[in-house]
Amino acid sequence: MADEPGPRPAPLRPSYPIRTERLLLRPLTAGDADALLAYRGRPDVSRYVPFEPMSREYILELIAGRWARTELTDEGQSLTLGAEVAETGLAETGELAGDVVLFWHSREHAGGELGYVFNPALGGRGYATEAANAMLRLGFEGMGLHRIIARIDERNEPSVKLARRLGMRQEARLVDNEIFKGEWSTEVDFAMLASEWYARSRR
Repeated sequence: MADEPGPRPAPLRPSYPIRTERLLLRPLTAGDADALLAYRGRPDVSRYVPFEPMSREYILELIAGRWARTELTDEGQSLTLGAEVAETGLAETGELAGDVVLFWHSREHAGGELGYVFNPALGGRGYATEAANAMLRLGFEGMGLHRIIARIDERNEPSVKLARRLGMRQEARLVDNEIFKGEWSTEVDFAMLASEWYARSRR
């Protein structure tokens, strides 16, 4: 028999910064604009994600608007945090490696979605995996979500590999499912359940 539905998700009100082994996850500020522009302004970074290369002015608009949220209180909201590189101990470098986002899609179905964008100049160091894993923890342990998904353009191989490293399962491959930036795009859908998260954590 299938498990009975668990309790509905709770609002998420983190204390900042959220510390991982090497990173500080925190809300973005106007002081991050140049660091964000260094990767969100690049055509190669935006190639397979749903935004065009960003200007500094647009980044500042997002920081003052959608990215200003510091908590999740209801479905339909998203929480975007910067992943700042920290030195060993408490000394901070202030270098922004990338940003991660957690969407709260459904209260009834306890569903969320994970997203991430990182600076290729700091690639290969595991920062994206570390930050995305922390966001999964916020979703499952902090909010009580039942299921978190990630939707990725199949051509975005680094993002696909990251979803697999996180332990997410590929559930679907939607061939030529939409016109994306002027051409057909195949979407791969990954997911993780709370039960899988906790089983993985115990291992």
